[in-house]
Amino acid sequence: MKKLIPHLIAGAVCVTAISAAQGAAPAITSNLDPAFGASGKVEIVASLSAPDPSGIAVVNNRLFLTFPKHDGDHAGPVLAEWRDGQLVPFPSFAFSESMQGDPASRLVSPHGMTTDTQGNIWVIDDGKIKGHPIPAGGAKVVGINPATGQIIASVILKDALLPDSHMNDLRVDLTHGAKGTAFIADSSFGGHPALVVVDLATGQQRRVLAGHVSTMPDKGYQTVLDGRVLHYDPQHPTFPAGGADGITLSTDSRTLYYSPLASRRLYSLPTAKLADFSVTSEELAQLVVDEGEKGAADGLATDPWNRIYTTAADHDAIFRRNPDGGFELIATDPRFVWPDGIFADSRYVYVVLGQWSRLPRLHDGHDLRKPPFLVAKVPIAPPSSQ
Repeated sequence: MKKLIPHLIAGAVCVTAISAAQGAAPAITSNLDPAFGASGKVEIVASLSAPDPSGIAVVNNRLFLTFPKHDGDHAGPVLAEWRDGQLVPFPSFAFSESMQGDPASRLVSPHGMTTDTQGNIWVIDDGKIKGHPIPAGGAKVVGINPATGQIIASVILKDALLPDSHMNDLRVDLTHGAKGTAFIADSSFGGHPALVVVDLATGQQRRVLAGHVSTMPDKGYQTVLDGRVLHYDPQHPTFPAGGADGITLSTDSRTLYYSPLASRRLYSLPTAKLADFSVTSEELAQLVVDEGEKGAADGLATDPWNRIYTTAADHDAIFRRNPDGGFELIATDPRFVWPDGIFADSRYVYVVLGQWSRLPRLHDGHDLRKPPFLVAKVPIAPPSSQ
């Protein structure tokens, strides 16, 4: 039975109703190795020597990736299309690869990415480069038409931004607001996670559920990574951990699902209330629903049949939560080292294998990541076909 959670402390939909392709698009390359997949038909669709990707979106068989800089600066694009085995800055060099100019007019460190029901790409730029404060204009919500490369929206985060914010991932709901509403998971680099709500037409924005159990890490959280039993310890971190992280919408955009990274619970809220700025954070806290166990998920994604896909770093796997609340294993593979960004459409679930659990800051300064950095896909089918 679902349980309403009271307010304890005051304080890319990944559904792809994608528009028809406008012109021929390059196919996603694949180097399928059937012998390697431990479970599920895992195909590697991109293999990169550097840098480490995070966010992912697929539109008309075009693969887009983000390359954030909060864990280390790097050369190359921060948003790119994977085309013919190469990273192509998207939508332009000036917008996604330039390191000069006003941070408000270019991408600085985009993290999560999604699509809306019209097929537009939305990116959350957390604006953070390792060792530097977030510059004015660096943190923003950006919308891009993938067919034309046109920037259709850019909303600077100010009122909802904290100095230690980590704007991690987002979903865009076109059913509320004149131009839609963005829901953002602020994981926070400094222990102040929350959900952020942005009206894309007016730029109005606010933080909600700061300090609430549904956005905070579980102090008793335990996981197993690379054969080590690890516990949540913000003072001496040994694995990526934090607050509100995974986020996705139901297919009808009526419900937002989300969860902290260092937690095994899944929570939800009605978007009609979340998008209503007259509803207080305290009132929203009374509407939070504990949806039950979701595993050790980082990314969340929804397919057209309202099934939620979750990454599971402690099992090197992808799980699926069906509408009845039951779970099933979709794929597991030894190459699934910290599956991160995830995206689902009517044919495949795509996942970025980020290796974030092997970052230097988690291993006494030793970088244990091993290129190439991979992006995989696993075939899915309608419920009636399984």
